[in-house]
Amino acid sequence: MSGGGPREGLTVTHRRYIPYSHAHYAGNLVDGAYLLALFGDVATEMCVRTDGDEGLFASYSDVQFRAPVRAGDVLEATAVLQRAGRRSRVLAFEARVVCRGRPDKGESAAEVLAEPIVAATAVGTVVVPEPPGPS
Repeated sequence: MSGGGPREGLTVTHRRYIPYSHAHYAGNLVDGAYLLALFGDVATEMCVRTDGDEGLFASYSDVQFRAPVRAGDVLEATAVLQRAGRRSRVLAFEARVVCRGRPDKGESAAEVLAEPIVAATAVGTVVVPEPPGPS
């Protein structure tokens, strides 16, 4: 952690390929819980970077699933620190499809999307341990 404490605007991004073993529905669709797990992962890294602790997820105040996610996609999940309290951190999340499988063009065909597709957004709150007091 830097000496200045949590910095609003700090951004953490993860990318992940979605394997076909994670598809749960017709059309190789992936459930929304998969996206929430990705948000949890970027929130954990955010807490490590801001506070030197993994933190705990306390709540979501808003979750919106905006577009389908399919097996064969590459997702980019981002958390942005919006507000830093004494122990709480409010994070804005976005999951974007940046690459998409193209089984219509071949078994292993895929493409990089010219414009990412926003698949989900959320706002969440994490909590971290009490900062140590002066010795």
